[in-house]
Amino acid sequence: MLSRLASRRILEIRQAFGQLPQPSRSFSTALNYHIDNPDNNPGIPWEFSDANKEKVKEILSHYPSNYKRSAVIPLLDLAQQQHGGWLPVSAMNHVAKIVEVAPIRVFEVATFYSMFNRTKVGKYHLLVCGTTPCMIRGSREIEEALLKHLGVTRNEVTKDGLFSVGEMECMGCCVNAPMITVADYSNGSEGYAYNYYEDVTPKRVVELVEALRRGEKPPRGTQNPNRINSGPDGGNITLLGEPKAPPCRDLDAC
Repeated sequence: MLSRLASRRILEIRQAFGQLPQPSRSFSTALNYHIDNPDNNPGIPWEFSDANKEKVKEILSHYPSNYKRSAVIPLLDLAQQQHGGWLPVSAMNHVAKIVEVAPIRVFEVATFYSMFNRTKVGKYHLLVCGTTPCMIRGSREIEEALLKHLGVTRNEVTKDGLFSVGEMECMGCCVNAPMITVADYSNGSEGYAYNYYEDVTPKRVVELVEALRRGEKPPRGTQNPNRINSGPDGGNITLLGEPKAPPCRDLDAC
C-alpha cells in the first residue's frame, strides 16, 4: 500500500502534467510548481549572451573544476539579470548543463531562495520587507500604498511592464525600518542594480516609484533627511568628540 506522502506526490505529478484538474493552491505551495506554458517551457532555446559567457568563465574560475556546482547561485543570478528579472526553465536547464548536474539540482536552488523569480516581474521589482521590525514600523501600509498606486496585486506586473511588488524577508536594515529594495532590471545585466531604500513612508515610496518612472535614480539608503546612514534622528548627542585614550596602552604595565 502506498504511503500518504507517496499518494500525494503521484497526485501532484498527474496534476502538473494536466491529467487532473488543477486545485486552488496556497501561494507557498505554488512557488514550487512549474507547469509548461507558451512563454516558459524547456523547448524555448536559451543561452548566455556573448558578454555574459565571459562572465560565466570568470565565475567558474573561482571554483575547483570538480566543484562547478558551487557556481549555481551566481550563474542563476546572472541568468536572471539577463532575462529581465526572472528565470525560465530553459535558463535553469542551461545552468545545469554548464555546471554538469541534473536539472533538478538547479531547480532545488531556484525554488529555495526567494531572490530567484520564476515568473515575470517588472523592470523595477519592488520588494517590501515583511519581517517583524519593519512590520511594526508600518511595512503593511507601505505595501498597500504601492499596490494601490500601481493598481496591481502582489507579484502582478503593471500593464506597462515597469513595476511589480513582492515581499522579501529580513534584509538586515532593521535599524532603518521600514525599508524596501528595488531590483532594477531596466538595463539588463550590464546596468543591474539592487538598492535599499530605508526609513520609507507610504508617501515616500510613491514618490520613489514616480522618480523611477521618469528614469531618475533616487538616492539610496535612508530617506529620512534628519539621519545620516544609520545615525540617530537629529544627529549625535553622545560621542561628540574624540574618546579619551586609556591611561596606559600596556595593561600589564599599568
